[in-house]
Amino acid sequence: MIERALVSEMETTLRQEMSLIQVIVGPRQVGKTTAVGQLVTRLGWPAVVEAADLPLPPGAEWIDSHWQRARMLKPSTGQKVLLVLDEIQKVRGWSEVVKRRWDEEQKMGGAVQPILLGSSSLLMQQGLTESLAGRFFLHPCTHWTWPECQAAFGWAIDQWMYFGGYPGSAPLAAEESVWKRYVTDSLIETVLARDVLQLQPVTKPALLRHLFALSATYPAQVLSYNKMLGQLNDAGNTTTLAGYLRLLETAFLVSGLELFSKGQVRKRGSSPKLVLWNNALINALALRTRPQARDDGAWWGRLVENAVGAHLLNGLRGPDWSVTYWRDGDIEVDYVVSHGTSIWAIEVKSGRPGRLGGLEAFRRRYPGANAWLVGEGGIPIEEFVSRPATAWFTRAG
Repeated sequence: MIERALVSEMETTLRQEMSLIQVIVGPRQVGKTTAVGQLVTRLGWPAVVEAADLPLPPGAEWIDSHWQRARMLKPSTGQKVLLVLDEIQKVRGWSEVVKRRWDEEQKMGGAVQPILLGSSSLLMQQGLTESLAGRFFLHPCTHWTWPECQAAFGWAIDQWMYFGGYPGSAPLAAEESVWKRYVTDSLIETVLARDVLQLQPVTKPALLRHLFALSATYPAQVLSYNKMLGQLNDAGNTTTLAGYLRLLETAFLVSGLELFSKGQVRKRGSSPKLVLWNNALINALALRTRPQARDDGAWWGRLVENAVGAHLLNGLRGPDWSVTYWRDGDIEVDYVVSHGTSIWAIEVKSGRPGRLGGLEAFRRRYPGANAWLVGEGGIPIEEFVSRPATAWFTRAG
């Protein structure tokens, strides 16, 4: 079983005796629970491990009970007691309870070290910033990269482009129809039902599902809200669509990238560029088989471009990073990455016909911008997705 870098990072953090709550946030079924299990084994400390992913959301007593269980365990000298609470965002008022318990623990010099796991970035962020500010250390757990899938499953780059980075679905890839059903039922439907519809107010759940399906049909494409309205039943209005698209983003499914505009407030109403966080989400719903997708140059080009965008979204998280796109008439830059005052324009050469290069026009408009050409004639796709996304944007030039 492959061990992700997260395990070593967390072990180092915990052995440094940092007095902080450890928080892991990421999509479902990318190995958060497995990674914590490996961490518990590595450390060898006493542990209480529980999950709140129950049919009915538990109340505050769920946290209190397991915290008391952890306090009753007797660690050896120099050890702590790990309290692992999975899917913590499901617990009503979880952040206030954790804050109260953690502050008590600090005052009494207790040994309980909480590790909180969550699969909804919105609900986790709300709880962390409202109640736990200054008390936690955040570890992102992203979809699997191509090097990880290559090491674990022996996948070539084309296989990762199609089947994406969900490790649990990899054994089913040999029988594609079974793989499609698994991703659709066990991943997509579970996330929509449990992480979006069950926990957040959605007045038109059918519309949200249709919006996700529409996004999977137009990966890495700019689609106006008015055009979406024309293709969706019971579409409501553009404000509703924009809000639902943001909800899908908090569940690590789809992002609607905004139009880049330096020095100006970006308009929420601008036509979004739809990027799915994992190519498996696209191909599980697509009618094309893998050979058919590979033979369709235009469609495969979309998959390549989406995979690059997903690599950026998974790797460049946090308020100091921004991933957008740029368009001026028929000229387009696939992605624009902003970090502080630095700007990078990225154009993906994926073999898709009819593209007009936009890097030169973008750099004329923004002379201080840097540029990356990814694909044919530039950085090979394999090389770009093999390195952490931050590695390409840590310095200008």
